[in-house]
Amino acid sequence: TNLFTISTLSLPLPPKKLIGNMEREFIAERQKGLQAYLDVITTHHILSNCELVKKFLDPNSYSVNYTEIALQHVSMFFRSEPKWEVVEPLKDIGWRIRKKYFLMKIKNQPKERLMLSWADLGPDKYLSDKDLQYAVKLLSSCSHPYIYKITFATANESSALVIRPFSEKGTLKDLIYKAKPKDPFLKKYCNPKKIQGLELQQIKTYGRQILEVLKFLHEKGFPYGHLHSANVMLDGDTCKLLDLENSLLGLPSFYRSYFSQFRKINTLEGVDVHCFGHLLYEMTYGRPPDTIPVDSFPPAPSVFVVSVLESILTCEAMKNGMPTVSRLLQMPLFSDVLLTNSEKPQFKIPTKLKEALKTSKECTEKRLTEEQKLIHQHRRLTRAQSHHGSEEEKKKRKILARKKSKRSAYESGEEHSAKYSNSNNSGNYSEKSLLLHSYVNVFVVAVVFCLKRSRVTISLHINIGLPKPSTTAMVQINQGLKNIVSGRFFSCLI
Repeated sequence: TNLFTISTLSLPLPPKKLIGNMEREFIAERQKGLQAYLDVITTHHILSNCELVKKFLDPNSYSVNYTEIALQHVSMFFRSEPKWEVVEPLKDIGWRIRKKYFLMKIKNQPKERLMLSWADLGPDKYLSDKDLQYAVKLLSSCSHPYIYKITFATANESSALVIRPFSEKGTLKDLIYKAKPKDPFLKKYCNPKKIQGLELQQIKTYGRQILEVLKFLHEKGFPYGHLHSANVMLDGDTCKLLDLENSLLGLPSFYRSYFSQFRKINTLEGVDVHCFGHLLYEMTYGRPPDTIPVDSFPPAPSVFVVSVLESILTCEAMKNGMPTVSRLLQMPLFSDVLLTNSEKPQFKIPTKLKEALKTSKECTEKRLTEEQKLIHQHRRLTRAQSHHGSEEEKKKRKILARKKSKRSAYESGEEHSAKYSNSNNSGNYSEKSLLLHSYVNVFVVAVVFCLKRSRVTISLHINIGLPKPSTTAMVQINQGLKNIVSGRFFSCLI
C-alpha cells in the first residue's frame, strides 16, 4: 500500500485471495502473479533501493530505525555546537536508506536555511579514521564555481555530518521532473507525470560545467564516483556538484548496479563517465534509459548529443571501455561552449592525504573488479543452467541417452559373442586337431588301399603318435573311408 501511495506507480499486484480457496490451479496462478509483481519491483532501479522493499524482502538486515540513529548522532553534535538548530526533518528526500536529512538554521541568523545530511560509513571506506576526519573537514575549504559550497563538515569512526545551504530551486533532477525539493524521492522521481528533456543549450552548458568539475577532481586525485542528476544543484544557469563526501565515506554509487555488470568500467574515472552518460540521456529525453546498454536512441535535439551517448551507453562502448573526461570535452557538443564564470578553483590537499586518497581509490577499484568478476561468473552459470534446463535441450539429452543405451547394448552383445566364440574355440581346439590328424590317418589308409588294390576291413587304426580320436571323430573317419571306397574322396580334394 505504501509503494502504491508514495510512488504512484501502477504495479501488477494480483487480486486479493478468496477465503478458503485452496485449489491447486488458483494457488499456482496466484504464485505466478506474485512473482511477476516482485520481478517488476526488484528490476525497477528506484524501487529496488527503497527501504520498504528491502525491509519486506530482508527484515532481519533492515530492522534498525535509521532515523532514530541519525537523530542521536545529530543531538550529540549539537552538544558541542549549540549555535545550530533543527527546523524540521526532511523525510525520505534522498534514495539512501542510511542517509538522513534535516532542515537547519543558525540561531543568530533565523532567516537563512541550511540542510544537514547525516550518513553512516559504507563498504568502500578505506581511509583511516584520522585521515577520514581530516579529509571531511577539508571539504569546507574547497572552492570551485561548479562545486556546491559546504558550510560545515565533520566525521567520526562510524558516520559523518555535513551542513550546506538549502536551495529552494532544488536539483537538476527536480528541474527535469518538475518536482518540489522537499517531496519524498519516490513521489518525485518514480513515476513522473510530465516527461520532457531540456533545451539544447542547457544540455551543452550543464554538460560542459559537469565535465569541467570532474576533470578538476581527477587532476587533484580526489575520487568522486557519485554523479547523477539529484547530486547536481542548480544556481541560476550554473550546475554545482553535491555530495563530495560520499566517496570518502565509502558509500555505493547510485548507478552501481549498472556499471558493475561491465568489466571494462573498472576505474573511478570510467565510473564517472558512465554516470555522465546516464545524466546526459536524462537531460536529453527527460527520463533515464530503459535498459543498459542502449541499442538505439530516440530523436535528439542534435546529432552531437547522440554521438556522445553512443560513445558511453552502447554495447560497443561497454566492450571497448569508456572515453576519458578530456576526450568528452573535445567532442563537438561541448568544445564550443563558453564558460563565463571567472572564479578560480582552489582545493589544497596535503601530500600525505593525497597518498591516502590514492590508496583508497585503488582499493575501491579492486573491490569493484572483484564484484564484476563474481557477477560475470554468476551470469555464465545462470545462462548454462537456463540452457540445459530448456525443453529443447531435455529432448536432445533423451535422444542421446537412447542412442548411447542402444550402442552400449550392441557393444556388450558383441563382446559377449566374442567371449563365447573364444571359449568354444579354445574348448574344441584339441578336438579339431584330432579330427585333422584323423583325416591324415584316413589318407594313409587310402594310399595303402590303392597300392594293394585289395579290399580292406574298416577296422584298421594307424597311430602315428597321436591320441585316440573321439567317437565323433571315428564316425567321420569311417564316413571318410566309405567315401574313399566309393571314389568320392579324391574328387572332393580336387
